[in-house]
Amino acid sequence: MTDAIPDSWAPVLEPALATPEARRLGGWLRGQEDAGQVVYPPRGQRLRALELTPLDDVKVVILGQDPYHGPGQAHGLAFSVPDGVKVPPSLVNIFKELKADLGIDHAASGDLTRWAGQGVLLLNNALTVEAGNAGSHQKRGWDAITDACVAAVAKREDPSVFILWGSHAQGKAKRVPELGAGTRHCVIASPHPSPLSAHRGFFGSKPFSRANAFLKEYGREPVRW
Repeated sequence: MTDAIPDSWAPVLEPALATPEARRLGGWLRGQEDAGQVVYPPRGQRLRALELTPLDDVKVVILGQDPYHGPGQAHGLAFSVPDGVKVPPSLVNIFKELKADLGIDHAASGDLTRWAGQGVLLLNNALTVEAGNAGSHQKRGWDAITDACVAAVAKREDPSVFILWGSHAQGKAKRVPELGAGTRHCVIASPHPSPLSAHRGFFGSKPFSRANAFLKEYGREPVRW
């Protein structure tokens, strides 16, 4: 894995990092890159979601599946791309729903760093991917680490919002008991914003206003989406 775990996350991730699964992941990634395989995002950006959103600051969790697999797209934040990179279709639809929900015209940039800086954890299930091969690093050991991240947020006393777009994110959340029946958190589930599924219930789901209404109700600062 090579990237250093941010201090705020280290205590809750230590048990996951000690598992054979996680140890194999590090060795496997090094082997892939040593063999000349291109892996996204590059080293130094793979834990960026955790770096920009310390555990104690998390208010909203948005779960993605894996990083974008095109050149220059992935930079460590789910659904986000660096400034100047063409906005991908799923993010286009996220911005459409944001406009319909809150009337916000997002800038042309697809960089969601400013969300992360407000306590929105933009976490993919797998934090790396082979160039041009979507889903290629699923089931390679990232689950143990990212499951631990989700569980750590869910176990806190602070009520938080979990936005689950698509069956993959919803299935991941089911592995966290604190997000089940009677949870103190707000769980917002809908179809994925992909063009293949957005019209099946993502559009009109109002995740942004619902998240902020919940945060205000519990005395937490709303997100400036």
